[in-house]
Amino acid sequence: MTSPLLAHRGSLPEAVLWDMDGTLTDTEPLWLDAELILAREFGAAWAHEDALAVVGTPILGTARILAGRGVALEPEEIVRRMERHVAEAFADLARRGVAPWHTGAIELARAVRAAGVPQALVTSSPRLVAIAAAEAAGVFDVVVSCDDVERFKPDPQPYLHAARGLGIDVGRAVVLEDSPSGIASGRAAGARVIGVETALPVTPAPGLRVVGSLAELTLADLGIT
Repeated sequence: MTSPLLAHRGSLPEAVLWDMDGTLTDTEPLWLDAELILAREFGAAWAHEDALAVVGTPILGTARILAGRGVALEPEEIVRRMERHVAEAFADLARRGVAPWHTGAIELARAVRAAGVPQALVTSSPRLVAIAAAEAAGVFDVVVSCDDVERFKPDPQPYLHAARGLGIDVGRAVVLEDSPSGIASGRAAGARVIGVETALPVTPAPGLRVVGSLAELTLADLGIT
């Protein structure tokens, strides 16, 4: 008898390429904690509201603001300290079985893995954090972080780099993304993109499927026609 998973194999994509934060994981609270811990260590003026104000901005820019507020380290060292905190916190949560996966994300990733479809994690986060998430998930064949490319989302380079690493045709891959820049990156690369509304609405566009949660998707929904 054919396995229900393998029954889908003929129509499945050549690969599934995942965005990390906002799609697979919710690490934002871990970054907020890292900022507040550093500020307290140096007696710097940094409230929860300050941390919220820099959400979605480049980490080096946040580090420069923290340095200006009194964190007596070079911005690059601040970045390294925050990266280590987030990576270690994620790994600890994963060991305790409470990694911050978005609803339905890890279940879908594991189903894709069981079906024999390769997967890549493609993120604008630093490699140290990406590796912590990838190791916790245990399903990714390739990891592409901001440290691995010269051009970032919305440029197509991150997804093209992942496709090359997997040895697949990006036009036969599916990208799972939540942000406008990530969706633009995947589409510019030539992949089929599914937008996931985890925090903000996704703007409809021709050829773009939008779901409210990854729990809505099955293996059949990832099929390439």
